Amino acid sequence: MTKHTAILLPLFLLVCAAAAAEPVIDDSPTRVQTTLSPGLVPVGTLVPKSVNEISTSRWTIGCEVLDREYASYDSYKEYLAPLGICRIRLQGGWARTEKEPGIYDFAWLDYIIDDARSRGLEIWFETSYGNPIYPGGGGRSLAGGIPTSEEGLAAWDKWVTLTARRYKDKIHEWCVWNEPNFGLNPPETFFAFTVRTAEVIKREIPDAEVSALALMQSDYDKVGPFLEYLKQRDKLDLISAIVYHHYTPNPDTAYPPVEKMREVIRSYSPTIRLWQGESGTMSQWGPIGALNRYPWTELTQAKWDTRRMLGDFGHGADSGVFTIADFEYRTTSWLNGINTKGLIKTDRASKGFKVLKVKTAYYAVQNVVSVFNDNLQLLDDADPEVQCEKQVYARTARFVDNLRPLIFFWDMSSVPADTNQTTPATITAKGMTFDDPVWVDLITGDAYAIAPDSYQTTGGETPSTIFHDIPVYDAPVFITDRSNLDLEKSEYVKFLEAEAAKK
Repeated sequence: MTKHTAILLPLFLLVCAAAAAEPVIDDSPTRVQTTLSPGLVPVGTLVPKSVNEISTSRWTIGCEVLDREYASYDSYKEYLAPLGICRIRLQGGWARTEKEPGIYDFAWLDYIIDDARSRGLEIWFETSYGNPIYPGGGGRSLAGGIPTSEEGLAAWDKWVTLTARRYKDKIHEWCVWNEPNFGLNPPETFFAFTVRTAEVIKREIPDAEVSALALMQSDYDKVGPFLEYLKQRDKLDLISAIVYHHYTPNPDTAYPPVEKMREVIRSYSPTIRLWQGESGTMSQWGPIGALNRYPWTELTQAKWDTRRMLGDFGHGADSGVFTIADFEYRTTSWLNGINTKGLIKTDRASKGFKVLKVKTAYYAVQNVVSVFNDNLQLLDDADPEVQCEKQVYARTARFVDNLRPLIFFWDMSSVPADTNQTTPATITAKGMTFDDPVWVDLITGDAYAIAPDSYQTTGGETPSTIFHDIPVYDAPVFITDRSNLDLEKSEYVKFLEAEAAKK
């Protein structure tokens, strides 16, 4: 090694390390390319929005499993703000914080919370799981059981008190436990535990919003008994939201029981809201985790995630995307291996959870939140009429700033496919008119002009618009006026426009 090499090599390695820390996010108009061919003329691609450009209070992105070190916050933190979602879901990590009785080390959690807040992110904090250093202190992981012994519950109360006190000025939204129905907890036991924990939090933070249950779909019927438990004890005001999780191969089949839950909630309280707190699918075949052993791909993951996001929006529920990055189960005897539900592909723990690539689903979620944010309001009394040989889900919304309409829809008849075949549909938007409508695919973000002869506006006191031969496929698309969107033109779109100008 020469003298100059010895001097320059450390500098070179330092530069490489700094470059590696930067997020590798493609923000070009061609960031996602699929085989979709809607037969329309492209006019541009949605411009992604960071958290400092939009308000997206209805969405949450998962940053779970850091409490058990199944993932690394540092590996993906730079990818959070560009996604556009302003709230992250964290799990509390009692066992990581109190490794010896009475000795608390919050440094790991301080770092994550302070860093996230510095990026403009809010925290939804779930206090699970338990701590095996105490007899009856509950398990540290999924299905491990809540604290049940007198000693374990007293230690839990102390940890929750210290945590709420420490972060009372940094965290407003809390959740008690993750999937308490999955494991060793009888309903009456976790009902009482939920009340106990919510009261501890509210003693320290009186205006805290505390959500509860986080049930898997097999136990949605526990919502009624839980609310009755609260009502009998005059405790309904403790809870701000009922949280549910759902994992079905076709995401649209999950909503009938969700609507039943909503009816039950409304019968007890006009203020408790419904919150889908965890749901996502894999980007490849995998042997473990929900929706395992199915030939998922990056495309079908993106379709599934976006259908579920807009299904939640259409059913009036807040929505969580599970999860930001792949993670590795590695501390339980029954659940070990990589879970590929992340929007980012990462390596194993032994490789430092290194980011390997940004998946199609990351960009698709970016596309969703760039439009379906707090400037878009769902309309409950103006569903479009759809004539199509496929079973189509369709809803209508409007932009808050200009009251202009948007129609979103997709083929909901089956599990998302790894192909992009479209089917024509006639869509009637009653009471709505469009000046320059475009058809937008949320997987790619590409927008296409709808030709004037493909739609007509009816007259009368309430003008309506009828769209003919509109492409529908098994991923969400929407129609709105071009002026509502921030679009960027690819070189291909520029070429098409130049060619059209010559004619």
